[in-house]
Amino acid sequence: MKILTIIPARSGSKGVPGKNIKLLGGKPLIDYTIQFAKNSGLDKIIVSTDTEEIANISRKSGAEVPFLRPENLADDKTPTIDVLMHLIETLNFTKADFDAVCLLQATVPFRSDTLMQNCIERYMKYNLDSLVTVRQVPSHFNPHWTFEATQDQLLKISTGENKLITRRQDLPQAYYRDGSVYLISMDVLLNNKSLYGERLGFFENIEEDYVNIDTMKDWDKAEELILKNAN
Repeated sequence: MKILTIIPARSGSKGVPGKNIKLLGGKPLIDYTIQFAKNSGLDKIIVSTDTEEIANISRKSGAEVPFLRPENLADDKTPTIDVLMHLIETLNFTKADFDAVCLLQATVPFRSDTLMQNCIERYMKYNLDSLVTVRQVPSHFNPHWTFEATQDQLLKISTGENKLITRRQDLPQAYYRDGSVYLISMDVLLNNKSLYGERLGFFENIEEDYVNIDTMKDWDKAEELILKNAN
Protein backbone atom coordinates (compact mmCIF):
# COMPACT_ATOMS: atom_id res chain seq x y z
CA MET A 1 0.00 0.00 0.00
CA LYS A 2 1.41 3.35 -1.07
CA ILE A 3 0.76 6.15 1.42
CA LEU A 4 0.98 9.93 1.09
CA THR A 5 1.75 11.56 4.44
CA ILE A 6 0.56 15.11 5.10
CA ILE A 7 1.60 17.11 8.17
CA PRO A 8 -0.34 20.40 8.55
CA ALA A 9 1.69 23.10 10.33
CA ARG A 10 0.37 26.63 10.19
CA SER A 11 2.10 29.53 11.91
CA GLY A 12 -0.68 31.21 13.86
CA SER A 13 -1.03 29.12 17.00
CA LYS A 14 -2.69 30.99 19.86
CA GLY A 15 -2.48 28.49 22.72
CA VAL A 16 1.29 28.05 22.32
CA PRO A 17 2.71 30.78 20.06
CA GLY A 18 4.99 29.39 17.35
CA LYS A 19 4.50 25.88 18.71
CA ASN A 20 5.24 23.94 15.51
CA ILE A 21 8.86 25.11 15.55
CA LYS A 22 9.21 25.85 19.27
CA LEU A 23 12.07 23.81 20.74
CA LEU A 24 11.02 20.79 22.77
CA GLY A 25 13.94 18.89 24.22
CA GLY A 26 16.24 20.88 21.94
CA LYS A 27 14.34 20.02 18.72
CA PRO A 28 11.56 21.84 16.84
CA LEU A 29 8.22 20.28 17.73
CA ILE A 30 7.47 19.37 14.11
CA ASP A 31 10.71 17.38 13.89
CA TYR A 32 9.27 14.67 16.16
CA THR A 33 6.42 13.97 13.74
CA ILE A 34 8.60 14.11 10.63
CA GLN A 35 11.06 11.65 12.15
CA PHE A 36 8.21 9.33 13.13
CA ALA A 37 6.98 9.35 9.53
CA LYS A 38 10.48 8.70 8.18
CA ASN A 39 11.19 5.90 10.65
CA SER A 40 7.84 4.32 9.76
CA GLY A 41 8.92 4.03 6.13
CA LEU A 42 6.06 6.13 4.75
CA ASP A 43 6.37 6.79 1.03
CA LYS A 44 6.12 10.57 0.69
CA ILE A 45 6.11 13.10 3.54
CA ILE A 46 4.79 16.60 2.82
CA VAL A 47 4.36 19.48 5.24
CA SER A 48 1.59 21.97 4.50
CA THR A 49 2.54 25.33 5.97
CA ASP A 50 2.06 29.04 5.35
CA THR A 51 5.56 30.32 6.26
CA GLU A 52 9.08 29.90 4.91
CA GLU A 53 10.43 29.53 8.45
CA ILE A 54 8.39 26.39 9.11
CA ALA A 55 9.06 25.21 5.54
CA ASN A 56 12.84 25.50 5.94
CA ILE A 57 12.87 23.68 9.29
CA SER A 58 10.64 20.95 7.85
CA ARG A 59 12.95 20.47 4.86
CA LYS A 60 15.97 20.20 7.17
CA SER A 61 14.11 17.50 9.10
CA GLY A 62 13.57 15.54 5.88
CA ALA A 63 10.08 16.48 4.70
CA GLU A 64 9.02 18.03 1.41
CA VAL A 65 7.38 21.45 1.23
CA PRO A 66 6.50 21.98 -2.44
CA PHE A 67 4.63 25.26 -1.88
CA LEU A 68 3.32 27.57 0.82
CA ARG A 69 -0.29 27.25 1.85
CA PRO A 70 -2.40 30.31 0.93
CA GLU A 71 -3.43 32.66 3.72
CA ASN A 72 -7.12 31.82 3.41
CA LEU A 73 -6.30 28.21 4.39
CA ALA A 74 -4.09 29.13 7.36
CA ASP A 75 -6.78 30.39 9.72
CA ASP A 76 -7.44 28.67 13.05
CA LYS A 77 -10.97 27.92 11.81
CA THR A 78 -9.82 26.27 8.56
CA PRO A 79 -11.06 22.66 8.46
CA THR A 80 -8.27 20.11 8.16
CA ILE A 81 -10.02 18.44 5.24
CA ASP A 82 -9.72 21.69 3.25
CA VAL A 83 -5.96 21.72 3.84
CA LEU A 84 -5.61 18.12 2.67
CA MET A 85 -7.79 18.62 -0.40
CA HIS A 86 -5.88 21.78 -1.38
CA LEU A 87 -2.56 19.92 -1.27
CA ILE A 88 -3.85 16.88 -3.14
CA GLU A 89 -5.51 18.96 -5.85
CA THR A 90 -2.59 21.38 -6.20
CA LEU A 91 -0.17 18.50 -6.76
CA ASN A 92 -2.69 16.59 -8.92
CA PHE A 93 -2.42 13.42 -6.84
CA THR A 94 -4.93 10.67 -7.63
CA LYS A 95 -5.65 7.15 -6.41
CA ALA A 96 -3.26 5.98 -9.12
CA ASP A 97 -0.46 7.73 -7.19
CA PHE A 98 -1.41 6.76 -3.64
CA ASP A 99 -3.77 4.23 -2.07
CA ALA A 100 -4.22 6.21 1.12
CA VAL A 101 -3.34 9.44 2.89
CA CYS A 102 -1.88 9.51 6.39
CA LEU A 103 -2.61 12.69 8.33
CA LEU A 104 -0.15 13.32 11.16
CA GLN A 105 -0.61 16.21 13.55
CA ALA A 106 2.62 17.93 14.59
CA THR A 107 1.06 18.59 17.99
CA VAL A 108 1.52 14.92 18.99
CA PRO A 109 5.30 14.55 19.45
CA PHE A 110 5.48 11.13 21.07
CA ARG A 111 4.43 8.02 19.15
CA SER A 112 5.67 4.46 19.57
CA ASP A 113 7.92 2.98 16.89
CA THR A 114 5.31 0.33 16.02
CA LEU A 115 2.23 2.59 15.95
CA MET A 116 2.14 3.24 12.21
CA GLN A 117 2.65 -0.40 11.26
CA ASN A 118 -0.09 -1.47 13.67
CA CYS A 119 -2.46 1.07 12.13
CA ILE A 120 -1.67 -0.04 8.57
CA GLU A 121 -2.10 -3.71 9.44
CA ARG A 122 -5.49 -3.09 11.05
CA TYR A 123 -6.58 -0.85 8.15
CA MET A 124 -5.79 -3.58 5.64
CA LYS A 125 -7.03 -6.53 7.73
CA TYR A 126 -10.54 -5.09 8.09
CA ASN A 127 -10.67 -3.51 4.62
CA LEU A 128 -11.34 -0.08 6.12
CA ASP A 129 -12.14 3.22 4.42
CA SER A 130 -10.41 5.12 7.20
CA LEU A 131 -8.82 4.59 10.59
CA VAL A 132 -8.14 6.81 13.59
CA THR A 133 -6.10 6.25 16.71
CA VAL A 134 -8.15 6.49 19.88
CA ARG A 135 -7.85 6.36 23.65
CA GLN A 136 -10.43 5.22 26.18
CA VAL A 137 -12.74 7.81 27.70
CA PRO A 138 -12.55 7.70 31.53
CA SER A 139 -15.76 6.24 32.96
CA HIS A 140 -16.80 9.50 34.66
CA PHE A 141 -16.78 11.18 31.23
CA ASN A 142 -18.55 8.33 29.47
CA PRO A 143 -21.40 9.78 27.31
CA HIS A 144 -23.88 7.52 29.13
CA TRP A 145 -22.96 9.39 32.33
CA THR A 146 -23.01 12.91 30.89
CA PHE A 147 -26.01 15.23 30.64
CA GLU A 148 -27.41 18.03 28.51
CA ALA A 149 -29.62 20.86 29.71
CA THR A 150 -33.12 21.11 28.28
CA GLN A 151 -34.86 24.38 27.45
CA ASP A 152 -36.70 24.27 30.79
CA GLN A 153 -33.36 23.80 32.61
CA LEU A 154 -33.71 20.13 33.40
CA LEU A 155 -31.07 17.49 32.72
CA LYS A 156 -31.35 14.72 30.16
CA ILE A 157 -28.84 11.94 29.45
CA SER A 158 -26.61 12.92 26.52
CA THR A 159 -27.13 9.59 24.75
CA GLY A 160 -30.91 10.06 24.72
CA GLU A 161 -31.69 7.17 27.07
CA ASN A 162 -34.46 7.52 29.64
CA LYS A 163 -32.77 5.46 32.33
CA LEU A 164 -29.27 5.99 33.71
CA ILE A 165 -26.77 3.13 33.73
CA THR A 166 -25.94 2.93 37.42
CA ARG A 167 -22.92 0.59 37.50
CA ARG A 168 -19.56 1.54 36.01
CA GLN A 169 -19.04 -2.08 34.99
CA ASP A 170 -22.12 -1.91 32.73
CA LEU A 171 -20.97 1.12 30.76
CA PRO A 172 -20.09 0.43 27.11
CA GLN A 173 -16.51 1.42 26.37
CA ALA A 174 -16.25 4.85 24.75
CA TYR A 175 -13.26 6.28 22.88
CA TYR A 176 -11.97 9.67 21.77
CA ARG A 177 -9.66 10.49 18.87
CA ASP A 178 -6.17 11.16 20.16
CA GLY A 179 -4.78 12.81 17.01
CA SER A 180 -1.78 10.50 16.65
CA VAL A 181 -2.69 8.93 13.29
CA TYR A 182 -5.44 9.36 10.72
CA LEU A 183 -5.39 6.97 7.77
CA ILE A 184 -7.85 7.64 4.93
CA SER A 185 -8.28 5.96 1.56
CA MET A 186 -7.65 8.25 -1.41
CA ASP A 187 -11.06 7.22 -2.76
CA VAL A 188 -12.84 8.58 0.31
CA LEU A 189 -10.90 11.83 0.19
CA LEU A 190 -11.47 12.44 -3.50
CA ASN A 191 -15.09 11.30 -3.67
CA ASN A 192 -16.46 12.29 -0.26
CA LYS A 193 -14.02 15.03 0.78
CA SER A 194 -14.03 13.57 4.26
CA LEU A 195 -11.58 12.10 6.76
CA TYR A 196 -14.09 9.40 7.64
CA GLY A 197 -15.49 6.70 5.38
CA GLU A 198 -18.42 4.42 6.07
CA ARG A 199 -16.00 1.73 7.29
CA LEU A 200 -14.29 3.79 9.99
CA GLY A 201 -11.93 1.69 12.08
CA PHE A 202 -9.72 2.43 15.03
CA PHE A 203 -6.52 1.46 16.75
CA GLU A 204 -6.46 1.91 20.51
CA ASN A 205 -3.35 3.78 21.58
CA ILE A 206 -2.34 2.75 25.08
CA GLU A 207 1.08 4.42 25.23
CA GLU A 208 1.61 6.27 28.52
CA ASP A 209 3.83 8.97 27.02
CA TYR A 210 1.08 10.83 25.23
CA VAL A 211 0.22 14.49 24.86
CA ASN A 212 -1.56 16.51 22.20
CA ILE A 213 -0.24 20.04 22.57
CA ASP A 214 -2.85 22.79 22.43
CA THR A 215 -2.09 24.87 25.53
CA MET A 216 0.94 25.80 27.62
CA LYS A 217 -0.20 23.23 30.18
CA ASP A 218 0.13 20.58 27.46
CA TRP A 219 3.56 21.95 26.54
CA ASP A 220 4.67 21.70 30.17
CA LYS A 221 3.50 18.09 30.24
CA ALA A 222 5.54 17.34 27.10
CA GLU A 223 8.64 18.82 28.72
CA GLU A 224 8.03 16.72 31.83
CA LEU A 225 7.87 13.59 29.66
CA ILE A 226 11.16 14.56 28.00
CA LEU A 227 12.82 14.91 31.39
CA LYS A 228 11.29 11.67 32.69
CA ASN A 229 12.61 9.65 29.75
CA ALA A 230 16.04 11.29 29.98
CA ASN A 231 16.54 9.92 33.49
